[in-house]
Amino acid sequence: MNSPVQILIVDDERPARDKLRRLLSEHLPAAQLREARDGAEALKILGEQQCDAVFLDIHMPEVDGIQVAQQMRQPAPEIVFVTAYDQFALQAFDANAIDYLLKPYDEARFLRALNRLNEKLLARQKFQTTARAETTLLISDRGVVKVIPIADILWVETADNYVLIHTSSGHHIMRQTLAAMAERLGDAYTRCHRRYLLRLDQVDKFVASGKGDGEFILHNGASIPCSRQYRDEVLQKLA
Repeated sequence: MNSPVQILIVDDERPARDKLRRLLSEHLPAAQLREARDGAEALKILGEQQCDAVFLDIHMPEVDGIQVAQQMRQPAPEIVFVTAYDQFALQAFDANAIDYLLKPYDEARFLRALNRLNEKLLARQKFQTTARAETTLLISDRGVVKVIPIADILWVETADNYVLIHTSSGHHIMRQTLAAMAERLGDAYTRCHRRYLLRLDQVDKFVASGKGDGEFILHNGASIPCSRQYRDEVLQKLA
């Protein structure tokens, strides 16, 4: 994981919390651990902090573990139920638990649960990374990586072996071809010139010239040239 895993331990018995803290500290030394002594305290912590995983006792006074799982805000953390009562197994998996540790459990059984948790967390990280890649560009500028939301990009133009990416707040340079950038940005953008890529929903009007080409005027007043080769295709997309 790129950042420390945030894990909440919930159990109304101190020895049970201590055992989980010891095992987690040994096998996930970089994890940041918090504890809750009952369900109400767990919900308070989960309301204040986004956790990656919860080791959750089921049989607790007032607010039990099943109720905690049902009241977690989304996206909910991964849940490993830990209990001395096996009759709650069906309810636990209905609550999307990834495992069910039955007390007293040994270290080998704990490690099986931990392996399942690691697999889930890695899969979640991969999904989040993919989703992030689909909505942002990462641009390296003199050792600093800038995150540029694709939704902020107004138009793109070539600059030798680079592209100049124009946003509402400024511009950024990136080593990339215009063709590759068009594929990366998707259907919301279109080629309007051999050197320019235009965002369609930013066009305010088209001003034609006598040679069949012209320019697109964006909502912010920017003027983007359009060649005759691309004019009809772009205008059709705007219609």
